[in-house]
Amino acid sequence: MSAARPARAVVFAYHDVGVRCLRTLLAHGVEVPLVLSHGDATGEIIWYDSVVRHARWHGLRVITPEDPNAPAVLAQVAAAQPDFLFSFYYRLMLGAALLALPRRGAYNMHGSLLPKYRGRAPVNWAVLYGERETGATLHAMTLQPDAGDIVAQQAVPILPDDTAVEVFRKVTVAAELTLHGALPALLAGSAVHVPQDLSAGSYHGRRSPRDGAIDWRRGARAAHDLIRAVAPPYPGAFCRAKGLRLSIARSLLGPVALRAASPELRCEEGAVYACCADGSVRLLEFTLGDRVRSVEAFQLQYGTRALPLDPVWEET
Repeated sequence: MSAARPARAVVFAYHDVGVRCLRTLLAHGVEVPLVLSHGDATGEIIWYDSVVRHARWHGLRVITPEDPNAPAVLAQVAAAQPDFLFSFYYRLMLGAALLALPRRGAYNMHGSLLPKYRGRAPVNWAVLYGERETGATLHAMTLQPDAGDIVAQQAVPILPDDTAVEVFRKVTVAAELTLHGALPALLAGSAVHVPQDLSAGSYHGRRSPRDGAIDWRRGARAAHDLIRAVAPPYPGAFCRAKGLRLSIARSLLGPVALRAASPELRCEEGAVYACCADGSVRLLEFTLGDRVRSVEAFQLQYGTRALPLDPVWEET
């Protein structure tokens, strides 16, 4: 009696989550005849691992089409005769023709605890809104983004001073654990699928560098959460102090007592604080103008003077 052939999966993958989940499939004996990924975008800071490199190390066939739903690409996926399609942080939507190809279903790994934070940049949005946990969710793919039945989830904590990239690293581990735990049942055909209650969740769109502008009218905690959400390697948070661009890469919440009726930047007891109506934000890593990049440089330039902060960013 011949042994059953291994399950076959066509994988759409990018980023660190794509690398870890692709390798998890291979570790479970899943045959991967085709990997679809992306070429690195011109001008983008590449701070994450390469699916293309790892796939080639494992001798897998890789293509990087601009449109995964194009007829020529669809034909290649069909020729692979997949039992499953998996999408792991792939950046493009898969259309109905692709989703209809696998015999045993199409599944996506999303970087939140669905149904919360469906859509784009889920880790950044979770940090921005001050969440204290997020995670990874394996779910069935539908034409509606991140709306299919949930197969498995894994939560991770968000610490009060975690930046988005620190949370993303946790979510990457959560994604690997989620897939590792769910695969045996998925391959055996016994995985439980739980419908989502989309009314209990939220959907968020793409973010842009302009979204890093700080609105000091929203208070100290909102400013601190924004700084964490867009901290490097993301584009960063910014505002103006006395007409100079102030870029803030890292912060802590400061004393509530250091509040100011009008937003201002000042040095107190060896630290630089942005003070607003309900408290303060301590600047750990920042650049003011072209030269001021430290507490010592700020003290040398401004002493004990307070610099007015523009409440909101205005283009000049």
